[in-house]
Amino acid sequence: MTIERTANEVIVRLSPLLDVEELQRLLNYLAYKESTIESSATQEDVDKLVAEVKKERWAHSQTRFNK
Repeated sequence: MTIERTANEVIVRLSPLLDVEELQRLLNYLAYKESTIESSATQEDVDKLVAEVKKERWAHSQTRFNK
């Protein structure tokens, strides 16, 4: 493995023998870290948003299931 830092990015070179599914999970985590690096949201904010989305999703699903 080699890591190179340029002015605009970090380049990581890995062995082609790595498990692709494990690598994808790692990349998903890194994408999450990159997208939230400047976020000021707290865990409480996230928990409230998740609860709200679940509530709305359940309300929508409930009307579908009760037909």
